[in-house]
Amino acid sequence: MSSRQMQRMAIWVVMFLMGSGMGLAADYLSPLDIAATEDGRTLFIAQATASAVAVFDVDQAKVTRTIPLPMNPTALALSPAEARLYVVGGVADGKLCVIDLSDGLVKGLVSVGHSPSDVVVRPDGKLVYVCNQFTDDVAVVDLAEKKVTHAIKVARQPVAAEITSDGKWLLVANLLPAGRADADYSSAVVSLVDTQAAKTAKEITLPNGSMSARGICLSPDGKFAYVTHILARYQLPTTQLERGWMNTNAMSIIDVSQQTLVNTVLLDDVDLGAANPWGIACTPDGKEICVSLAGTHQIAVIDRAGMHEKLQQAAQGQRVSDATSSAEDVPNDLAFLVRLKKRINVTGKGPRGLAVVGRKAYVTEYFSDGLGVVDIDSKARRNAVSIALGPEKEITTVRKGEMFFHDAELCFQKWQSCSSCHPSDGRADALNWDLLNDGLGNPKNSKSMLLAHRTPPSMVSGVRGDAETAVRAGIRYIQFAVRPEEDAVAIDEYLKGLQPVVSPYRKDGKLSPAAQRGQDIFVRAGCVHCHPAPLFTNLQLYDVGLGLGREEGKKYDTPTLVEVWRTGPYLHDGRAVTMEEVLTKFNKDDKHGKTSDLTPQEIADLAEYVLSL
Repeated sequence: MSSRQMQRMAIWVVMFLMGSGMGLAADYLSPLDIAATEDGRTLFIAQATASAVAVFDVDQAKVTRTIPLPMNPTALALSPAEARLYVVGGVADGKLCVIDLSDGLVKGLVSVGHSPSDVVVRPDGKLVYVCNQFTDDVAVVDLAEKKVTHAIKVARQPVAAEITSDGKWLLVANLLPAGRADADYSSAVVSLVDTQAAKTAKEITLPNGSMSARGICLSPDGKFAYVTHILARYQLPTTQLERGWMNTNAMSIIDVSQQTLVNTVLLDDVDLGAANPWGIACTPDGKEICVSLAGTHQIAVIDRAGMHEKLQQAAQGQRVSDATSSAEDVPNDLAFLVRLKKRINVTGKGPRGLAVVGRKAYVTEYFSDGLGVVDIDSKARRNAVSIALGPEKEITTVRKGEMFFHDAELCFQKWQSCSSCHPSDGRADALNWDLLNDGLGNPKNSKSMLLAHRTPPSMVSGVRGDAETAVRAGIRYIQFAVRPEEDAVAIDEYLKGLQPVVSPYRKDGKLSPAAQRGQDIFVRAGCVHCHPAPLFTNLQLYDVGLGLGREEGKKYDTPTLVEVWRTGPYLHDGRAVTMEEVLTKFNKDDKHGKTSDLTPQEIADLAEYVLSL
């Protein structure tokens, strides 16, 4: 393929990449985040696929105003005096909207970064911190100047943050692990940002296998931070689900002043998973911690004082349960929170955002377009009500598939949903899993579901002929369930509709000068033969010298390079952290493209191009 042909194809690719998965649910509201005024009488709800914020009057129990936005919102926060509402959203050109609550109008719009996922206001109201998920940083916005002054690097895909009452420390929850997936330890971290120095001072590592860190909150006294996440048992073969064999669902406790991890407790029960913990908040009096369980459509309410007392006893070596007599035992004890936790079913589907007002918890029901209201004190197991935020809409097959993909009720004992291993719109969790479809003892890195139905065969080893077969095998052998065929069909349609997100390596959708040089090298090094546009795979299996041990000489599927910037670590076992390592350290025999004669600058340019796809 000539350079001119490559340029024409690049134009097609840019057009192809301009979509985002959010378009799948454009007819729905998809309430995602929520904020409450201090008096608890007004709630603000980010409607993730409706480009709007709903203003909800608690006394009237209805939406009284809808504020239109220029983008789909992901998170919101009130100013300290509650005169303004700050809303973030968008994709490649993410925005911060400043809304004047006296008239409900957008009075400011600031470009903040790629895919802003959370917004936090400094206590003095002068600065706003925005988590940019796909540039791995936190943008600092000067509200007086209405501009980003600088960005602070964090670990990987920051999606939630909290700030201490003195404004000195910003705690940032990162969605995915960074680093090699074939290492002994792989975990997401909480970045502790020193706001005065404007840098990450420390990374607090969560337990091995932690990922999908979705929510974070501070205790009312500011002493502790609580983080929701999945605790994956990825080093075990996926032979069963009982007792959280594959995925458990957790909350980690951080001592803010000591800047240390206190411990991690499981939100599950012995025979019932609490899949996909999401939002988290303490009650105003600090007595309880509330967690939305997005996969099981519940709210977990935890006795905070009782939990801390039990954790202290375990740390002192006391036997506090049949499974725990030390601090090290706690993250494996499914019964640790027995009598300290209750789980309350909500009426709607997919509770995510969470706010606690007095003794009531309010949750956004993402798939039901509703607001769930839960009485924390009620002893009744079913006390929740759901209030519609808009007119009821017909559920399309695609929307149903999206709901099933995130629904742990499809799974045996509700331990996990498809999104447990494929968080963030069907992408990968950055972990290696020992699935049994190609033998035992050969873990493989999770794959993104993007373009899976257009790039057969499926699985790293190509053991499934197509994605349709893989979806049904996943239901049966990973969720250990038997479901009606229409459920699998719906999931197929959802996955087929996923669209690539524009690479953060592009500027205004265009290749950088380095990537343009890399595009020519892509042809010269022979990469284009196995990775031709537009799918950037030729759908073939090859032995490129990467098999180890009994897999030496094994052929692996040629993956698509579309959105490869998002799918690290790389290679079938996640041994390569960077694209440069793929092209050099793990390609010494030039079986994976002829790169050995390239200069360091050419390697960097080639990597830049590939990461721009």
